[in-house]
Amino acid sequence: MTGTVEAKLAALGITLPEASAPAANYVPFVISGNLLWISGQISMANGSLMTGKLAGEADIEAGRAAARQCAINLIAQIKAALGDLDRVKRVVKLVGFVNSAPDFTDQPKVVNGCSDLFVEAFGDAGRHARSAVGVAQLPFNVSVEVEAVIEIA
Repeated sequence: MTGTVEAKLAALGITLPEASAPAANYVPFVISGNLLWISGQISMANGSLMTGKLAGEADIEAGRAAARQCAINLIAQIKAALGDLDRVKRVVKLVGFVNSAPDFTDQPKVVNGCSDLFVEAFGDAGRHARSAVGVAQLPFNVSVEVEAVIEIA
């Protein structure tokens, strides 16, 4: 049976991928008390990396799409951790890292691609605190990486 959040995702045309395995010596998520901490998820769709430095090789719309893919990958990790997306009580915090050229300052516009999907999928419970940080480089030259803290019901 599909839950409310999964029905919203389906209505948006989103099929969750398998949660990706860690690429190094860490775990994809940790549950501590009623909080789920999710390791950074990169902008990768169907095995293809969404790459490029913002305001260099990629524009804001490509960055937003990459951030939205990070949200999909984060939600896949939530599903792997909890089994049921309706167990999300609140999206507490997102931290978005944007692969940025030195003069690029629109990181918040890019990370909105992730934030917007969380609100679409989880409604008011998807509204969260957030940081959007420009960095000189990200693994594999991906455009965006986002990590999350989720409160579990």
